[in-house]
Amino acid sequence: MAGPLVLVVDDEVNIADLARMYLTKEGFEVITAEDGNEGLRLFRSRHPTLIVLDLMLPGVDGYEVCRQVRKENNTPIIMLTARGDDIDRIVGLELGADDYLTKPFNPRELVARVKAVLRRYTPPGNPEEAVDKDRISIGDVIVDLKQRIVIVAGRNVELRAKEFDLLTTFAQSPNTVFDREKLLNLVWGYEYYGDSRTIDVHVTHLREKLESSLKVKIQTVWGVGYKLMVQ
Repeated sequence: MAGPLVLVVDDEVNIADLARMYLTKEGFEVITAEDGNEGLRLFRSRHPTLIVLDLMLPGVDGYEVCRQVRKENNTPIIMLTARGDDIDRIVGLELGADDYLTKPFNPRELVARVKAVLRRYTPPGNPEEAVDKDRISIGDVIVDLKQRIVIVAGRNVELRAKEFDLLTTFAQSPNTVFDREKLLNLVWGYEYYGDSRTIDVHVTHLREKLESSLKVKIQTVWGVGYKLMVQ
């Protein structure tokens, strides 16, 4: 039986081939595209489990590919960038990427990140199927751990994989201050090689999705990290 399908979108054929070789050895099925248009076509026709996406593509660039994917579903995205500029990574994360790697990268690290992202990803369920079992109720927010459903002030809110894991971590210990390193370890795992600014980006997205709540807010504890406040 074929493993999870990974779509690698990169115009550098040697990088795509290297990614294919290492991922295939680990049991993944891999398809590749050399530009953004082909990447979007394969995304829509093959429905990959995860996308490895280069930002600097000919024609339709990786930023636009990421935007289009996020309009349609929550397929995990690991972006690749050849630049050392933090802005590229931050913009990519703000567009909805789940993780990033800077070129040149160790292919073993790519495999580790793919595995780490997939361990945390579960497609969203139907809020009508939510049950009382395995859920956290805090203020006017309900987190269904089994089906990975979040209801805010009576309305279903769709979260990406790491946003859900981050909210769960906060909700399991309300009013507890978490520093960024602790959150990286709890949510991203010890295989994560990024920096703490990833936390700030995801907290920003999570705050936006919780803004309809009248009782639950994420508070910044300056110089330390964040905590979930319940009124």
